[in-house]
Amino acid sequence: MLRTIGLMSGTSLDGVDAAWVETDGERIGRLGPSLTLPYEPALRRDLRRLLDMAGDVPADDPFLLDCEARITERHAEAVLKLGLQADLIGFHGQTILHRPRAGRPGEGRTWQIGDATALARRTGMAVAHDFRSADVAAGGQGAPLVPVFHAVLAADLPKPLAILNLGGVGNVTWIGEDGRLVAFDTGPANGPLDDWARRSTGEDYDRDGRLALSGQPDGAVLGRLLAHPYLTAPPPKSLDRLDFDRALREAGAGELSPADGAATLATFCACAVAAAERHFPVPTKQWLVAGGGRRNPALMRALAGVLPELVRPVEVVGWDGDALEAQAFGVLAARVWQGLPLTFPGTTGAPQPLRGGQLTGANGPLVPA
Repeated sequence: MLRTIGLMSGTSLDGVDAAWVETDGERIGRLGPSLTLPYEPALRRDLRRLLDMAGDVPADDPFLLDCEARITERHAEAVLKLGLQADLIGFHGQTILHRPRAGRPGEGRTWQIGDATALARRTGMAVAHDFRSADVAAGGQGAPLVPVFHAVLAADLPKPLAILNLGGVGNVTWIGEDGRLVAFDTGPANGPLDDWARRSTGEDYDRDGRLALSGQPDGAVLGRLLAHPYLTAPPPKSLDRLDFDRALREAGAGELSPADGAATLATFCACAVAAAERHFPVPTKQWLVAGGGRRNPALMRALAGVLPELVRPVEVVGWDGDALEAQAFGVLAARVWQGLPLTFPGTTGAPQPLRGGQLTGANGPLVPA
């Protein structure tokens, strides 16, 4: 078993999650402590600016390099604050662009910033990173990556089971009775809601769903959003955080009141999740919800209203919904070290189970022992 520390900074741009895991990549020995370090407001603003320009910014742009150095330091702080030694760190980095071309090898691109060598030097631990590129280069979506971890966690739970993560984007893992995996991004989740709250109220997010709960969904805007072709497109499929920005503008969301706009976005997120069910091989028995969205009563109420199955936060089965994705990257780091596949035809559209990731130490690239 390896001792790993998984790190995740998602599309919500809210901070870094860190979690200690003992694992060989196929089994979990122990799940240890975890923590979250928020990004300071100035870094969140700069990362959002970087998202807006990521398609054009060169890799040596001073602003990009400054953001990369700052997020790397924040990740190092998270590792050091956790205060535990590990054999390996799983460093996802911060996604600033995700443009896969499924089935078109070599034509897609996914871009996560973060300096793995600097992180290894700062922490004194080896770092597994660059988890998505090999899959995208082979024609896969490069996302989602966590289904293999979900399958390990859910080994003893009744199936079929759907595990939903509500970050900036929503993604789902369906696990069949025989262990079959189907996974894909469902649609926008916290990302548009956070942006809406920031523009409407100056807050970073809709705290406790109060804004959305005080409004009413606009049927016309919702109908136009639900006609988006992404929702009916079959998997494999994945999203960039900003992929629906144009659709939201064209649907007229910007003309709604702050409360009605938030209510409409929450309902749209839930309806996009409900639309995902058509892509499951057989219906699920229940939904387990992870990610920051499970703490938003407006989102959870909307999900319960459109899904016929039981919808519950992952805590009901003893999981830590705040640490889940960081734990996943601890397990994925071990899989990189062991040379095990990270992605599969049913999760990313990879042509076959694919290895991925890079290993780096304080002095540069590593080869597993």
